[in-house]
Amino acid sequence: MEYVYTTLLLHEAKQKINEESIKKVLNAANVSVNDGKVKALVASLTDVNIEEAIKEVPVATKTAAAEVKKEEKKEEPKMDENKAATGLGSLFG
Repeated sequence: MEYVYTTLLLHEAKQKINEESIKKVLNAANVSVNDGKVKALVASLTDVNIEEAIKEVPVATKTAAAEVKKEEKKEEPKMDENKAATGLGSLFG
């Protein structure tokens, strides 16, 4: 995850996103750098418009939030207090 955050930080700072800059940021944050992950990340970003990808994220987040709200509206079945008290009484009876 720190590799993705590094990419976003470099993008926001309008810096080049390449192996060298990613390694510098990760080293500054005392993160152990995996060269293979850095190379894979840079290669995977060659055809990605980061600005467009960022714009798409809120749509997914809003959809997920709406679904959580739907689930929250469902009420749990209410327990009959008399039955609960009777059940507890039988434990000590």
